Amino acid sequence: MKKTTNRISVLKTYKLYIGGQFPRTESGRYYAALDAKGNKIANLCLASRKDCRDAIVSARNASGSWGMRAAYNRGQILYRIAEMLESRKEQFIAELVWQGLSRSAAQRETEGAIDRLIYYAGWCDKYQAIFSTVNPVASNHYNFSVCEPMGVVVLFAPESPLLGLISVLAPCIAGGNTAVVLAHQAKALAAVSLAEVLNSSDVPAGVVNILTGNNEELMPWLAEHKDVNAILYTEKEPSILTALRKKATGNLKRVIHWPIQRWLDASAQSPYRITDLQEIKTTWHPIQQIAGSGSSY
Repeated sequence: MKKTTNRISVLKTYKLYIGGQFPRTESGRYYAALDAKGNKIANLCLASRKDCRDAIVSARNASGSWGMRAAYNRGQILYRIAEMLESRKEQFIAELVWQGLSRSAAQRETEGAIDRLIYYAGWCDKYQAIFSTVNPVASNHYNFSVCEPMGVVVLFAPESPLLGLISVLAPCIAGGNTAVVLAHQAKALAAVSLAEVLNSSDVPAGVVNILTGNNEELMPWLAEHKDVNAILYTEKEPSILTALRKKATGNLKRVIHWPIQRWLDASAQSPYRITDLQEIKTTWHPIQQIAGSGSSY
C-alpha cells in the first residue's frame, strides 16, 4: 500500500455563540477564514436572520438579571475574563498572526485587550458614584439622577480584531447592558475564540452573544430589530452610519458612533464610554415635614 504524504488538514469550524451555547447556523451556510496569504485556515458560520433573532432574544432574557447584579460582581467577572484571556494569550497571538498581524503587533493587541478588561473591571463599582447626582430643585423635594443600563446593545466589531472588540464590549457589559456582537467579517477568529473564553469566565448565558457572517446582510436586520435598545458603530463609513440611523428610527433606538482609529491609545478607554451606553433616570421624592419638629425625612 502506497503511503500518502500530502495529508489534508481538518480545519476547525467556528460556531456562533448564543445564549451560552455554541450552535451551528440554522442556515447551514459557511465561509472561509483566510490567512495573510489567502490560504484557508478555518470555517466560519454565515449567520442568518433567525440567528440574529435568537441572539437578541437571548440578550433580552439576560438583561434584567445582569443589570440588577451587584456592580462589584460584574467587576469580578470582567477580571475573570482577563484572567482566562491571559492564560490563552499565545493562542490569540497565533490567530492574530494568521490573519495578517506581525508577532509584535499581535502581542500588543492581545496584552492591550487584557489590560483594557482590567481597566473596566475597576470602573464597574465606581462610575455610579461619579456620574450620579443629587440635583438642586426649587421645591420641597429630593431629586436624584442615576445611571441605568440601556438594555440590549448591538456592537458592530471594529477592524481591530481583539483590542477593538474588547474596547467596545467591556464598557457595554460593565454598565449592566447585554450585547449582541457582529464580528468583523474578514477578521473574526479572535471574536469566536473570545466566545470560548467568555464561556469559561462566569459570564451568565445570554449576556454576550457573538455572530459571524456577511455584514451587509446582517447589519440592517440587527439595526431595525424592535427589541434592540442601542447600536454601537466604530468605523468611518458615512453611508453605513446614515443607513444605520435610518433603520434605528423604527423604535427610536440610540446609535452611538465611536470613530476610534488607534485602539492602543489611552483615549480609547474612559468611564465616559460606559456612560455613553447608559440612560439617566431621575427620581423626585417629596420631603415630608414632621409636625412640630422642624425636621424632615
